[in-house]
Amino acid sequence: MIFGIGTDIVQVNRMEKWIEKADMIERFFNPAEKKDRGSKSLLCQHYAARFAAKEAFSKALGTGITGFSLQDVYITNDESGKPFLNVKDSAADVLKERCGECKLHVSLSHEKEYATAIVIIEG
Repeated sequence: MIFGIGTDIVQVNRMEKWIEKADMIERFFNPAEKKDRGSKSLLCQHYAARFAAKEAFSKALGTGITGFSLQDVYITNDESGKPFLNVKDSAADVLKERCGECKLHVSLSHEKEYATAIVIIEG
């Protein structure tokens, strides 16, 4: 059964200021998501898609971004590049409180100007 669905879109160029300031990356992203290689545009797309996933998770959860740290919601990829949404600590606690044992699904996409994510929480 679907517990919640969330989607978000981020303007990629919004991340330009963030990648120039290490404190913004530290504040919002888990160490597993950090990337420091690649062109400026690819780095912006990388972070925009992951930030969209954090927002989409909060919408699927139905809480907004309250009660958990954004660093506790993060994307990793398998060997083939498939993204996985991970939650830990405060985010895992809120997820368990809201829907018990849940399975998370995520899809990310980006194209030059925009990045988008959809999250489905299956309970």
